[in-house]
Amino acid sequence: MLNEARRAARPTLSFEMFPPKGVLTVERAREVASELAVLRPDFVSVTCSAGGGGNGSDGATTAIAAMIQDEFAVASVAHLTCVGATRQTVADTLADMQARGVRTVMALRGDLPEGVSEHHGDYELACDLIPELKEAGFCAGAAAYPEGHITCTDRRTSLEHLKAKQAAGADFFVTQLAFDNEDILQFVDAARRARITVPIVCGVMPFVSKSQITRMVFLCGASLPSPVIKLLARYENDPASLAQAGIEYACGQLEGLVAEGVDGVHVYTMNRADVARAAREVVATR
Repeated sequence: MLNEARRAARPTLSFEMFPPKGVLTVERAREVASELAVLRPDFVSVTCSAGGGGNGSDGATTAIAAMIQDEFAVASVAHLTCVGATRQTVADTLADMQARGVRTVMALRGDLPEGVSEHHGDYELACDLIPELKEAGFCAGAAAYPEGHITCTDRRTSLEHLKAKQAAGADFFVTQLAFDNEDILQFVDAARRARITVPIVCGVMPFVSKSQITRMVFLCGASLPSPVIKLLARYENDPASLAQAGIEYACGQLEGLVAEGVDGVHVYTMNRADVARAAREVVATR
């Protein structure tokens, strides 16, 4: 999917959705997938449950990824976290993915489960999982962090981790969200100078509420540039206008990244079709 876009000399456009959890039923997941698929993204990625322990072994992530491909003819990427996992549970999950026709997997370490303060399981890092994906015949994606991982503030060390993932067999990277394109573009440039040669897809998340952006800052370590802070202050008591301003800001990011010639843009849609539609409008159609 990424190679096709490269041959066509255009950036990819991809979306991310959450699996069924809480109020998001399987039926609603199908509706979300349908709303995203009609926009013809290059792929849709499906996350695991947050907070550790949700490494896809319950089958929800795989089932939705397969549904996206089978029912809507759109390529999918299933997330797989390895924190706390054993080689047997990973092998079982990969066998299920193969049986359902899922061929691309996003290899992630994942967050430690609540109440657990140290590593456990057979895997320590995402790069430990990637060789198993390649051996099983999967296309392997991995995460990249423009501002550094929240547990690793040194950007040079972060680049070394990226190089290790590529050496392990990663076929492409998708970046964590960032609210400043300069952070993203400087990271991509540094990665290329460090001989990262695989596609780097740049992640953008529209902010639609003050609570959401606060949560992202603490979960991901994303910094807030001055324009975002000013929007938060201006629309502090006007949630609807803040949401619209956040989507417009993200669309400006997408437009700027595409103009800079990035390999692709990845939109963290939060299962919102309006966010995906706005992104599609600013990214050149096929």
